Amino acid sequence: MQGFAAALSPENVLYALIGCLIGTALGLLPGIGATAGIAILLPITVGMEPASAIIMLAAIFYGTAYGGTITSVLLNIPGESESAMTCIDGYQMTLKGRAGVALTIAGIGSFIGGTVATIALVFAAQPLARLGLKMGPPEFFALVIVGIALLVGLVGKSVVTGLISALVGMMIAMIGIDPVAGLPRFTFGSAHLLDGMSIVPVLVGVFGLGELLHVAGGGSPRPAAPRLRHLIPTRKDARRAAPAILRGTAIGSTIGLIPGVTSAVSSILAYSAERKIGKHRSELGTGAIEGVAAPETANNSHSNAAFVPLFTLGIPASPAIAVLMGAFLQNGLTPGPQLFVTNPLLVWTIIASLFVGNALLLILNVPLVGLWTRVLAIPSSVLTSFIFVFVVIGSYAVNVSVADILIMVFFGIVGLVFRRVDIPVAPLVLTLILGPLLESALRQSLQISGGDFSIFVTRPIALVLLIVGALIIILSVLGSRLKAKSEMPMDADG
Repeated sequence: MQGFAAALSPENVLYALIGCLIGTALGLLPGIGATAGIAILLPITVGMEPASAIIMLAAIFYGTAYGGTITSVLLNIPGESESAMTCIDGYQMTLKGRAGVALTIAGIGSFIGGTVATIALVFAAQPLARLGLKMGPPEFFALVIVGIALLVGLVGKSVVTGLISALVGMMIAMIGIDPVAGLPRFTFGSAHLLDGMSIVPVLVGVFGLGELLHVAGGGSPRPAAPRLRHLIPTRKDARRAAPAILRGTAIGSTIGLIPGVTSAVSSILAYSAERKIGKHRSELGTGAIEGVAAPETANNSHSNAAFVPLFTLGIPASPAIAVLMGAFLQNGLTPGPQLFVTNPLLVWTIIASLFVGNALLLILNVPLVGLWTRVLAIPSSVLTSFIFVFVVIGSYAVNVSVADILIMVFFGIVGLVFRRVDIPVAPLVLTLILGPLLESALRQSLQISGGDFSIFVTRPIALVLLIVGALIIILSVLGSRLKAKSEMPMDADG
């Protein structure tokens, strides 16, 4: 209660509001996400009260998630990798004149997911963090295998085209320095590719520029600004979104506990779960409300759950949290169990501010949905020019490199080709994000065991996850065969 009293002081509410506004603005521009935003603003917090400084920086962290949602839904441009899954159904809803509904559900889902994850932080931080600490390389490898197994649900109408897309993503992910040998591979002598291919230019190219070229070529209609009555979700929308929000909350809150796992993984797993068990899974990819609710909820619940390892173990769960940890250290504070003893009021003030920040995001963004959707009323020539400048600046801002612009343009052409030949882009996104994690976890595990693969079956958590992955694949194959049989025309005898 003392923490809430401090978090609700006018000064701290103002800093939370400033952080939410800055975070939303940064999320609108591809490439400048939470990590860059916190790093840029970290120096100006010198001299501020520690609680106020961390509250503002934390609000930037979860505020960027909603900014990325706006561009993903309206313009098919993912601000960060975690917004990529939202593009799939969010933009299709925009094409159907339901952009306002998509943004409203995303805002509500984000609020619910973030709030539930924060409640978990309050009541179950230490036991949940102990579970996350047990996730070593073998367990992490098995978790990624579960994600790859869910790929079957994202391959679209054709398994072959889906696997082609996944293979392209895996090939991109392998460019750079070998994580174990330390030698360059697939760099073709380019120093720029030694660090690997940046995810943001690839995603912005495939989704944003690819869609721009597709529309310019007459491939799909231009989205229209929705009418006022189309901004508010119907009861049917709410009923359909509710289970997806609950599943997204559970997935994001759990995955967020594991250090080193980004919220993109939670978004992918939440979307894949809807593909497998959602009541309306056949509509995913065509503008289903579940395709927005699940990944957006998972994304925000992950962001809030990621504070658990920081507060209880002193372990940053993501690059953005690592930069945020710098704000603690800058003020002479060391995150970890001792912080609850040495400075409990600060800890509980920051935790209480997460509730306040999530409420502010809901209050700020849901009423502004109508304003955001007015972007679609801008004349086509102006909007197209604006989007092109938008994606160029966003790609350049990642590493301040012209090479990233060229990468974005190349993958824009790839995205156009994928759309014209009906190859799904979701498998590419999945393997692009999970590929490096899978390889690193596998090779680290084999180093630990001296090359013995039995390490994956002698550790209980890894074994359970591998069994889950195998069951997903088996059930997917059986389900596909049953569906194919049911669609076969009956013979003359019936």
